[in-house]
Amino acid sequence: MRSPVDLWVYLSTSPLIWLTLTLCTWIGASEISRRLDRNPLANPVLTSILFLSLVMTIFDIPYERFFEGAQFVHFLLGPATVAIAVPLFRQWERVKRLLLPIAAALMVGSLMAVLSVVALGSLLGLSDEVMISFLPKSATAGVAMAISASLGGNPSLTAVLVILTGIIGALIVTPFMNLMQIRDYAARGFAVGLTSHGIGTARAYEVDETAGLFAGIAMALNAVATAAVVPIAAAWLIR
Repeated sequence: MRSPVDLWVYLSTSPLIWLTLTLCTWIGASEISRRLDRNPLANPVLTSILFLSLVMTIFDIPYERFFEGAQFVHFLLGPATVAIAVPLFRQWERVKRLLLPIAAALMVGSLMAVLSVVALGSLLGLSDEVMISFLPKSATAGVAMAISASLGGNPSLTAVLVILTGIIGALIVTPFMNLMQIRDYAARGFAVGLTSHGIGTARAYEVDETAGLFAGIAMALNAVATAAVVPIAAAWLIR
């Protein structure tokens, strides 16, 4: 009879174990978040990342082996990105009435997300490759990684920055909006969706349905805006 250690060594080589562990970790993290009344510090994405990173570190699991299983979840990024258009379509009449402020917020938000990277990157002396990897950080991961790769950035670094941006946004959005005394959930949701993409949108849905709706709209629109703005900024950087 095999020992538990031998069994673990055998299972750890199978992609299925990492897919199963990823899904179970997410379910557990979501339940923890629910029991803590959706406290921002109990963000399921952050909890899942910390737990899975700990497991991989303890058992010395290379990321490549983990990704063999997790790639099935990664594949869903594409369909999920396309599905962002669904709430926009369903609420088009409502959105149409707010088209002017939405367009203004989108333009300012997407430009500031890019210009802030250029300013800080120049101040810190970052290389062109690193700065290009930073530029699409506020777009959803599938779009951001594709933009980064096409412009000569590092898609892996971009993915990390996208996740960090989303987690930080999800952690601070509620206390920050309360501090700023912004009570309009449409405005709150649009702001977090524009800056913190899917992770921020998930947080917005936890707080209020209207906030989640406008966060999803902002995430979809900012993906398009980022794809238009970032190549211009990248061309200016490497001229």
